[in-house]
Amino acid sequence: MDKNVKKVLEFSKKTSELPKIIVIYGPTWAWKTDMSIDIAKALDSEIISTDSRQIFKEMDIWTWKITKQEMKWVPHHMLDIVAPNEEYSVGEFKREAEKIMEKLYSEWKIPMLVGWTGLYIDSIIYEFDIPELPADWDLRNKLEEDRLKYWNERLHKELEKIDPEYAKELHPNNYRYVMRAIEVKKLTWKSKTEFRQKKKLKYDALFFTPYKWDREELYNKINARVLKFEDLWVFREVKKLYEKYGEEAFWMKSIWYAEIIPYLKWEISKEKAIEEIQKNSRHYAKRQITWFKKYENN
Repeated sequence: MDKNVKKVLEFSKKTSELPKIIVIYGPTWAWKTDMSIDIAKALDSEIISTDSRQIFKEMDIWTWKITKQEMKWVPHHMLDIVAPNEEYSVGEFKREAEKIMEKLYSEWKIPMLVGWTGLYIDSIIYEFDIPELPADWDLRNKLEEDRLKYWNERLHKELEKIDPEYAKELHPNNYRYVMRAIEVKKLTWKSKTEFRQKKKLKYDALFFTPYKWDREELYNKINARVLKFEDLWVFREVKKLYEKYGEEAFWMKSIWYAEIIPYLKWEISKEKAIEEIQKNSRHYAKRQITWFKKYENN
């Protein structure tokens, strides 16, 4: 029997005062899917995706969304729930995911959280408050004007000045999150990190990761995977989404999409787009690794 399966079966049988939950985490392209399916089958459980990209419909290839065949024996939740031009907050994710978890607990199943978005995972497993602040539209409009004039890097640098800790967690192209972080800081004088200071785990949680904490090996996998995608449908997928939703759609600024659009507009070469995807994917993985280190102590 696989050692991970054995560990999870032992975990399922132990007595606990808290509800049980299984968390499978890791940076982008760390092979979480295979591990999660094996464990879910052994446990007769269901998987809640904690991936901030896979919640979007039509964005399938670069997000490495699980296939229909892979989902055949294990039900998956929180996939394909919003359109690419719609926004979806952490608070919305938390509310919907917890509804699914309640149903699974009523069926005597242990929920499994699987994905690479640390903030989504943390919103479920830890006790902390997500600020429910009304939008300051005057501030948002000003920030949007600055962003359009000076682009995303300028906005990110502003966040670095007032909230350097949280700025490290965000890519400049995630400009909606950057704008919200600036808004929260200016309205409350607190970093978003202060609103989610870890108090304690709400669950008896068992953590798994397929990542071996070998950064060089991971970077090599990322570079190779990007080159493999070059001959697949990813460029066509981005072109279709770009034509349908436009450049300003929420996740058109995320990795893969942000780099391919300039190629589609004849601004850069295909080789340059691939190089930028590799570089930005490595940087994103580095931030994920930093976030996930705290799970190693649980």
